[in-house]
Amino acid sequence: MDDVALSDAELELAAAELTHDDDIPEEPDMILSEDAENSEHPPSFVPPPRIAARFYSAAGSRRISSAASSRRNSISSTHSHTSTRSFRNSCQSHHVAQHLRRTSILESRKARLADRAAHAEQVRLRAALAKAAPRGSNSEERALAAKQARERHLAQVAASCAEEVRRAKKIAEENKERKAAEERRYRQEMEEKLAEAEKRRLEYKRNARRPRTASSSPPADVKKLALPRPVSPEDAAKRIQAAWRARTRMNVVDAWSDLGLSIDKVHDTSFEDITALLAEEKVLAATEKILALFGLLSDADEAARGTAVRSFLSTYLILGHPAHVLSRDGDQEQDLIQKAKDLIISFETALGKLATFNHYTPSPTGMENVSLAHGTFMTAFNDWKARDSSALIETMVASFVSLDAIWQSVKDDTVSEVAIEYKNGIRDNQAILLSKIKKLAGPDRALTLIRKAIRESRKSRPRKRPAGEVARPRVAIDSPTPGSPIAGTDAALHNDAATQLQQAGSAGEGHQAQSLSEVFTVVPPNRVLVHELSIDKEFRIDASPTANLRDALNRELCDSMLRGFENGESSMWTVAMSENIRAKLLHLLKPGNSMHSLISETLDPELISRQCSQGTFSYEKFFQFVANILPKLCAPFRDDEVKALADDLQEEGSLPEMVEKLFKLLHTINNLSLDYSNFLLMNAAPTLLKEATGYEQRMFAQDLEEGNITLKRTQRWWRSAAVNMHTEADRRDPWSQPTPLNRPTPQKIYARGLVDIAIATPPLRESELPETLELDRARIARIRDEALRITTIGGILLTAKNLLKRDVRSQWKNDANRMWETLKDGYLKDPATPSKISSLLESSHAMPPTTRAQLSSTITRLLTQAEAGKLNDPVMKVLFNRLKTHIFNRVSASSSGERVKAASTATEGLTTAGLPEFVTQVSDICEQLTKISEVDRRSHGKWYEEIAEEMERLGAEGDELMRTDSAESASGSTGSSSSE
Repeated sequence: MDDVALSDAELELAAAELTHDDDIPEEPDMILSEDAENSEHPPSFVPPPRIAARFYSAAGSRRISSAASSRRNSISSTHSHTSTRSFRNSCQSHHVAQHLRRTSILESRKARLADRAAHAEQVRLRAALAKAAPRGSNSEERALAAKQARERHLAQVAASCAEEVRRAKKIAEENKERKAAEERRYRQEMEEKLAEAEKRRLEYKRNARRPRTASSSPPADVKKLALPRPVSPEDAAKRIQAAWRARTRMNVVDAWSDLGLSIDKVHDTSFEDITALLAEEKVLAATEKILALFGLLSDADEAARGTAVRSFLSTYLILGHPAHVLSRDGDQEQDLIQKAKDLIISFETALGKLATFNHYTPSPTGMENVSLAHGTFMTAFNDWKARDSSALIETMVASFVSLDAIWQSVKDDTVSEVAIEYKNGIRDNQAILLSKIKKLAGPDRALTLIRKAIRESRKSRPRKRPAGEVARPRVAIDSPTPGSPIAGTDAALHNDAATQLQQAGSAGEGHQAQSLSEVFTVVPPNRVLVHELSIDKEFRIDASPTANLRDALNRELCDSMLRGFENGESSMWTVAMSENIRAKLLHLLKPGNSMHSLISETLDPELISRQCSQGTFSYEKFFQFVANILPKLCAPFRDDEVKALADDLQEEGSLPEMVEKLFKLLHTINNLSLDYSNFLLMNAAPTLLKEATGYEQRMFAQDLEEGNITLKRTQRWWRSAAVNMHTEADRRDPWSQPTPLNRPTPQKIYARGLVDIAIATPPLRESELPETLELDRARIARIRDEALRITTIGGILLTAKNLLKRDVRSQWKNDANRMWETLKDGYLKDPATPSKISSLLESSHAMPPTTRAQLSSTITRLLTQAEAGKLNDPVMKVLFNRLKTHIFNRVSASSSGERVKAASTATEGLTTAGLPEFVTQVSDICEQLTKISEVDRRSHGKWYEEIAEEMERLGAEGDELMRTDSAESASGSTGSSSSE
């Protein structure tokens, strides 16, 4: 731009010079100049100062022309110079040349300025396009470059470390081999010396001693004795047999040497190939002969010999492929590897000393070393095999029992086609497990273990109450009187039950009326009742939530009655209490029943009022009447309780004892009312289940229309689950294109959201739970507590196993169950809880003081984190994430086949995750979440579909917007390239 500015200044200067008219001579001046030239004394011509400065400038300041476009090389400049050489040329030609020269300069400069302006405009356009084009920030580029550089550096460090480790291992192996070679050499030399000495001793014994003589030369008779004697047939046979045995031993050694078995060969060969090689008959036969040569085979049956041969060959597999043979890397496995190495070293050492001079006979020292090493290895091998097989057997038995539990839960709760599909899948998996268990434990022991485990599992599961006569009040079993409502059809009974439940559910309007209704009745609202029945078909009303409050109210009522008796208000309290009891008893019966008429007439309030006013009312007769009626109204399973109450009512007592009898009577009548409500619910359950889905949909839609609830929390919950699923899918395959087949399905998204909200640390906050799962709030909160308890106990047991160097796959079920019961009431509500947990573990497993102290501190730390609901310990985090992943895999299974497969591998998965003791608890959690999922998706599937469609629409619009922006950016880049 400086050049451009300079050119503009020069251009203005040249234009200013051209505007001076007096600088360019006119024609008259030129004519006068010619006249002056012809005169005698021609006047001297003096050019204007500016022209003189151009033509007579200093030599140092003159510009040297170096280009064809120079002004001094131009035509006008040349013409100007030639025109000024002779004064005879007129001044007019001089000025014309000068004018042409100036015009040429101006034109050339204008052309250069135009080119520069065009170039500057092109540069400005390119800069604007480059500035407008979308591009990543420099920070992202730098971060990416730093990440790549870090990864390269880490890869280099890892490679260098691996190389150092490999070099150190190589040096250690070389040192071991060198020491072993030296030891073999020393032993071989010693064996050779001993053999030579033994040979000389035998030679000395064969040759007779020379008798002592004075002469140094042996006598003739001695020479005759030294001559070889004829060999007897027995000696010849012995020598032949010895040679034959030596030849046989040599063939055995040569056959083993031809196999070429060594640790290096096994390590370099793949596990499948070396397994196939060791299973060949030729290898087994050669191994059996070489082991017999060293005396390592007993004279047992063929099966025992074959087992010993395979056990010896397993040493090569253990040393060559420890990762494939051993399931873990514990102390017992390391000890087994060391003993296998000692056996191979002693065996190869003794084998290397077999040669012709010792007739391929192992020395006693070598055989002793090999025998000791073999016995030590077999002991360690059998211990490891027994522990490993017992862990596998326990795992497979637990899987078998888990499949049986699934079948027990679905055989009566599903339709026939689904039940048959479940049955086939479960039987196939159980057959596979049974065959594996029989191979490891034997047929008899396998059947015993499975029967015992199934019996314990079925006993531990809550037994379903049969819809029989046990839970029914006797008034419903007795033959109905003519005209009684019980004599109607089943449909009428269902309608009546539904009507009573409706009346009990809507006992009052308003907050106070609803609160009183919840206190004085145990029947939940209709929507809660229908929802609980949908999840559990055997659901029964439980009085425990309000039992204590109702007992407290009855106790206050009886105390007030006692004070009223002391104040002389006995008649009023007697009439009120009898009317209350009469109403409760009539609630258990239907109008028109003989028992209903009897109670109504006997406990008439007006009759009792007249008796009290006349002083003829007797509490003994009142209690006797009630004691005779209650056994006829109760269910069979309450016979003992009602009989004890009836005996108590018929006993005489003081006024306080009479009031206490009234309290017990009210408590028993409340229980009978609960039994009657459950009886009505049992009869109405089929009708209610048919309409459950539609009823929940209508109630939820009504709440939405009235504005009682919104779907904001549900939308946020679904969006979070969808983002998590898509993020996991991108993490699994970051380079693939997002095809529709790879996108998570709505069922997977729902399962992810359900597991995320259920398997989390307590407490369950109001903002976390979607509106559609509001009725399952207590259930989800309970699942959260159970998941945290499983993780806490699993972390404690895993730490104890590691400190005691036990197998983490072993199941400490007794310890886990006792800790489960101990932590039911809280983690640190009782300050002695950590010491109780430590005592439980110490009573079952002996441990040194240091281990006990370390384990105690770990238990305190884990319980503190569990009480706070924050899992900061790495072990707790890993266990919790593994538990969450396991439950998600089982809950997200869509078909019955996938569920059976997930259940059959559940025990193995939990064992791998470090939670082998909690198969039953985790199965219960998965079953509860599955039922919640089925009921919730049937009831609120329409709203979930709307939310999913809205999210897909927003996602499609976002993708379309991104594609549009990319297209515009691409078109802009193309336009800028073409302009350049």
